Amino acid sequence: MNYSATAMEAVAQPQPHVAMFAATGKGHLFPLIELARKLLRCQSFAVTVIIPDDGSSLEPQKDLLRTVPGTNLALLPPVSLDDIPPTAPIEIPIILSVTRSIPALRRVLADLQSSVHLTAFIADVFGVHAFPMVKELGIQIYLFQPSPAMMMSLVLHLPQLDQSCTCQFRDLPEPVKLPGCVPVNGSDLFDPIQDRQSEVYKSVLEMFGHFKEADGVLINSFPAMEEDTFKALEEACESGGFPPVYPIGPVIRSGSENCNSKEECLKWLDEQPDRSVLFVSFGSGGTLSSLQMKELAAGLEGSGQRFLLVARRPNDLVRTGAYFSGKGEMDPGVYFPASFMEKVKAGKGFVVTNWVPQVEVLRHAAVGGFLTHCGWNSALESVVHGGVPLIAWPLFAEQKMNAVLLSEGLRVAVRVREGEDGVVDGDQIAKLVRKVVEGAEGAELRRRARELKEAAGAAMGEDGSCNKAVADLARKVSGKK
Repeated sequence: MNYSATAMEAVAQPQPHVAMFAATGKGHLFPLIELARKLLRCQSFAVTVIIPDDGSSLEPQKDLLRTVPGTNLALLPPVSLDDIPPTAPIEIPIILSVTRSIPALRRVLADLQSSVHLTAFIADVFGVHAFPMVKELGIQIYLFQPSPAMMMSLVLHLPQLDQSCTCQFRDLPEPVKLPGCVPVNGSDLFDPIQDRQSEVYKSVLEMFGHFKEADGVLINSFPAMEEDTFKALEEACESGGFPPVYPIGPVIRSGSENCNSKEECLKWLDEQPDRSVLFVSFGSGGTLSSLQMKELAAGLEGSGQRFLLVARRPNDLVRTGAYFSGKGEMDPGVYFPASFMEKVKAGKGFVVTNWVPQVEVLRHAAVGGFLTHCGWNSALESVVHGGVPLIAWPLFAEQKMNAVLLSEGLRVAVRVREGEDGVVDGDQIAKLVRKVVEGAEGAELRRRARELKEAAGAAMGEDGSCNKAVADLARKVSGKK
């Protein structure tokens, strides 16, 4: 039987295999898995997702991986984090779980090299500590940035800022002008760099320094959302100061896990008028103090608007039976005011204390606004699935920078302002809720949000920037021209 040269080459060419490495947090791993899903659609790949074991439950991550054919899971041996004090910043255990897993990671990669055609290593920002080791193995390296391009502009600018600034960034008299970005107050910069004398700050500087070792940087955003920022990054690449950038976003979930139409909150939304409900959620890890929760309840009640609230245990309360129902779930009636709970009982509000199918909620016609912690996954899900105005309430990490982009750059959000005691009072919350759901400013925010939703849809279309960037990446990691 005769074969053409192309066919013979195809037979001889082994299947390309990509290793992906991510910290255990959902916000880091879930978008990386969605990227794997996109890559698998482009080429005949196999993917191994490698996760360090920091002692946390990985069942949701495992469940999601099972929905992506062509992926394998390599769970690294557990590492001890017993020497980390409970008061340590959250970044410390994440970084140490990665750095202490590097020897085990090397063994996994070496085993893959000996058994499959391993062509690339894709890691999130915490995985950059493994870059020198991966380079020794001769594997292509790609950095996955799950935050906006604005965050990558900070990476480029931080060494210069570090050398030129003598004070804490929060004390800078003028906003910081990151290349291609709306000006950012120093106090709104990435939380881990706010204390320049801390070990976390030194770790972040070191981490950012590894970014340039990548063969490419994958950013979960799209040019129509951050046009000037992507241009600035492209110029840095052309000057040789930064790796090529792939605008692969929006990389988000198409639906919530384990969701069905019988979810009580969805049935409640079905009964509400169109665009009448404010959805309130602070993400999977965001919590408020008991005082702030009461102010939030007062604001929602005082606004006169309908609301769907995801309420998690206040971060200053110990877990005692007084705050939990017989099912082990938080009992909101214990610390929310009686008048607030009466509004819930009357059907004007709905409180969820564990899990909510966020994608399906944002898609629902009854939702007219979203009060969000500005985690980037939630922000993108709102843009793609909701197209509704936002109330930005950032809590930690890069969320304040995201809030600046959403409110001052894209102008699809209004932002809460904390008082001197760090609390957002109920009167302010009530005013912002009314403004977003029923006010003229809210209508303008909604118009811009819809335009941004259309731009995101175009980016995700067959000829959009997202699919083009992913296809280009797929060719590179498969070894094709």
